[in-house]
Amino acid sequence: MESLHVVLHQPEIPQNTGNIARTCAAVGAKLHLIKPLGFSTENRYLKRAGLDYWHLVDVLYHESLSELFKQYPSGSFVFLTKTASQSYDKIHFNGDIFLIFGSETKGLPGPLLAQNKDRCFRIPMVREARSLNLSNAVAVVVYEVLQHHGFLGLEISGDKAGLKN
Repeated sequence: MESLHVVLHQPEIPQNTGNIARTCAAVGAKLHLIKPLGFSTENRYLKRAGLDYWHLVDVLYHESLSELFKQYPSGSFVFLTKTASQSYDKIHFNGDIFLIFGSETKGLPGPLLAQNKDRCFRIPMVREARSLNLSNAVAVVVYEVLQHHGFLGLEISGDKAGLKN
């Protein structure tokens, strides 16, 4: 894996986007936001959820998904949706990996998913559950992909100075 990208298609809830930005900052992933956004980037809830991590994350804005695809023609695009038939633990791509998540209420566009069935993945859950919170879903999938790639570039062991025997 060269680099990891998290893409949010028309996100609606600023707190989710802030939490996702914090996850991206912690793992060195780029965050792509596809317009229109359901909030202002000046929103205090967005800033609060991201805490003091904003300087650690590269946030890029795009007018549409097609603009993103044109800008990164060699990217490995992966679509996360509850309608997929394969589990997210089967995501094995190389190069620049783009994990694309839909909005909190609408998900990803149906035609896009239909055109990319072999690159659609889901997080398994009980049938009665509609979905996970978007920021939780992003964290689950991001860490699974990173685990497949040996957590490259991430600090695996913590500071032992604070531990007492």
